[in-house]
Amino acid sequence: MSPVLADVLLVTALIGALALLHRPFGDYMAAVYSSKKHLRAEKWLYRSVGANPDAEMRWPAYLRGVLAFSAVGVLFLYVLQRVQDKLPLSLGFKPITPDQAFNTAASFVSNTNWQSYSGEAAMGHVTQTAGLAVQNFVSAAVGMAVAVALVRGFARSRTGDLGNFWADLVRGTVRVLIPVAVVAAVLLVAAGAVQNFGDIHTLTTLTGDKQAISPGAVASQEAIKDLGTNGGGYFNANSAHPFENPNGFTNLLEIFLLLVIPFSLPRAFGKMVGNVRQGYAIVAAMAFIWCLGVVAVTWIEYAHPGTASQIAGGAMEGKEQRFGEGPSSLFAVSTTMTSTGSVNSFHDSFSGLSGGVLLLGMMLGEIAPGGVGSGLYGMLIMAIIAVFIAGLMVGRTPEYLGKKIGTRQIKLAACYILITPALVLIGTAVAMALPNGKEAMTNVGAHGFSEVLYAYTSASNNNGSAFAGVGADTEFFNTTLGLSMLLGRFLPMVFVLALAGSLAEQAPVPESAGTLRTEKPLFTGLLVGVILIVAGLTFFPALALGPLAEGLAA
Repeated sequence: MSPVLADVLLVTALIGALALLHRPFGDYMAAVYSSKKHLRAEKWLYRSVGANPDAEMRWPAYLRGVLAFSAVGVLFLYVLQRVQDKLPLSLGFKPITPDQAFNTAASFVSNTNWQSYSGEAAMGHVTQTAGLAVQNFVSAAVGMAVAVALVRGFARSRTGDLGNFWADLVRGTVRVLIPVAVVAAVLLVAAGAVQNFGDIHTLTTLTGDKQAISPGAVASQEAIKDLGTNGGGYFNANSAHPFENPNGFTNLLEIFLLLVIPFSLPRAFGKMVGNVRQGYAIVAAMAFIWCLGVVAVTWIEYAHPGTASQIAGGAMEGKEQRFGEGPSSLFAVSTTMTSTGSVNSFHDSFSGLSGGVLLLGMMLGEIAPGGVGSGLYGMLIMAIIAVFIAGLMVGRTPEYLGKKIGTRQIKLAACYILITPALVLIGTAVAMALPNGKEAMTNVGAHGFSEVLYAYTSASNNNGSAFAGVGADTEFFNTTLGLSMLLGRFLPMVFVLALAGSLAEQAPVPESAGTLRTEKPLFTGLLVGVILIVAGLTFFPALALGPLAEGLAA
């Protein structure tokens, strides 16, 4: 079988599995967030934090819950890293330095999982499991909660109530993330992933050198790493490490896990607003952009010029040798378009134009299909912008799902869209202007610029992957990237929840002959066009200085 045919069959199997689960899993999540009943375990959790899950919250109270919970998470994880040498199962590792501890705490709480350290050489078992793995669950649940609050803003009328943050947080964790992660972890263990709390083993290699082999609760963290679109690996090599990703089956399973919730949430959205066609329109736009990225990167990597690439059948430098060009490209596109950040090959080794596609996937706002929760609310913001533009074209007040998109709504949507580009471009400019940023670059020219641009794009969009050519473990990068992660995660949530509150307060607007049918293919095409144009106008100059310049010069 030719590699190209094998890649086509792999992508077809993946799409088939996602399509098979789209409806039942989406319906299940809609039922979870619409339920009035509380499980016994959930009631215990509510009592432990003193929360009343039945009390409705307006958007300021919902936001306070999000920020307070996340702030406690940052503080707890920071302290845990600073005292890890005093904890059991520390494996003899020293405390994490203050700047790196801040960076890591901000990273995992913001669902970014950027890692400026080697996990197997820095973190003990307690820090990995009680700290990092726990945040993998709850940071994902926070994103889902905010998305559900925005959906309720569309579904409800004449009220400012958006549900209860604590109920949404707990239900997303207990009823969605934990059950699926447990099943995925069992499958990973059965396929060969490591799961234990053993000590570090020192082995003698065939050449007589000594090599330290680190064990750990890898499979359980790997499952939620991908399912929650987190991305932080137990090992520095991430999913290129055989303990995390032993074979072709686990490679496909991990890609499936990082896509399944983002591609199923639009179905939950359609169910909750009472019109499943609206969900199909959203998921169609997501799928089209994702497929476009997969085809582009795979084709570029197979067709990469050069004698070595032609002999190898593709640009294999930095790729996962066990899987080849197709699965490496599929993993790379999926992880950069879902705010996951996990990698099974090094993006720094992709060709210039492929690196540009991976960068663009994040610059779109990671909405195709995006992170757990964040992908859906990001896409709904873009839908509001598309409806507004369509309204300008025909000269009537724009409406979306029976809600008028007025001055307040469009201002909130515009502020949401401007946050991450500002963080990316300002952060990159500062890093390139200061000696601290330029000294960390291991490459010069367009590729070196791309590495810095990628770092701030990844941090500000809460992705977490890296070009890996920048020495990011410095006080400058740990601090600035940590701030970018926090601002890039929580500032947009302010505008999302404010928008949800303003929509929930409105009375429904009845459909008329002039109402734009937002469930039709025409609107899906308009939505895709708006997304590409907004990202293109914002980031084209930066892309032209980095990956485009490198790719065209090759």
